[in-house]
Amino acid sequence: MISDVTSDQIARYRRDGFLVIENFLTPSELAEWRSAVEEAIEERDGIKIPGTNIKTGQDDGINPDTDYYANVFDQLINLWQTNARVRKLMLSPELGKVATLLSGAKGIRIWHDQALFKRPWANPTALHLDVPYWSFSSPDAISIWVALDDATYENGCLYFLPGTHKKTSYRDIGIQKNMKAIFAVYPELASVEALAVPMRAGSASFHNGLCIHGAGANMTPRSRRAMTCAYMPEGATFNGQKNVLPDEYLNTLSIGDPLNNDRQNPLLWPAGRS
Repeated sequence: MISDVTSDQIARYRRDGFLVIENFLTPSELAEWRSAVEEAIEERDGIKIPGTNIKTGQDDGINPDTDYYANVFDQLINLWQTNARVRKLMLSPELGKVATLLSGAKGIRIWHDQALFKRPWANPTALHLDVPYWSFSSPDAISIWVALDDATYENGCLYFLPGTHKKTSYRDIGIQKNMKAIFAVYPELASVEALAVPMRAGSASFHNGLCIHGAGANMTPRSRRAMTCAYMPEGATFNGQKNVLPDEYLNTLSIGDPLNNDRQNPLLWPAGRS
């Protein structure tokens, strides 16, 4: 795994709101990621979020229009909480270090991971933002998206609108059917040219949670698999939204409380803190 970034990569990430790192994983690491994620998915038997009975494709109270959204991708969240192999991958200090350096945060905690598998002939993922879904609001939130298969123009690679992380806000409009729905909130950004980022398996992209992005439809008879993880800057505070927080923890929080529970959101970097 690439465990460091250059000053040029940091500058490009902060300018564009995203960065692609080719061959982020070695071939042996890619094989382990694929195996661990598949094992974790099989163990979960379709349960989308630990501690719930909601299965992928069912209404989770987060995403609108279940019938359409269920054919965007299969989404399983917080596999790190239910599988030891995925936990080791997602809580890697190396991942935490890269995310910290790119984002400029003083430290990084895991927010949640997601296996995102586009089935054959799956719908596109409309342009959207990430941070407005979450239980904290930060301009430094960052996610990694690791291609477990080649992500191509044909099977639903990512698209980013460069620089939009500097012009968006925390308003949540959800992920709509309409690819351009987000421009109802940000009409001035409709003229930004989207950049497609096809990636070979084992490559990764990092993106700011306020950078507008989406993915194409899967126009192939094969799945397009990706493993992602969202990271929360150290020092982030609760904004009142439940998102993936379990009820027993949610009920202890008030708006403005620090989200520093090391069981729910372990600190990846700086490493070595208990």
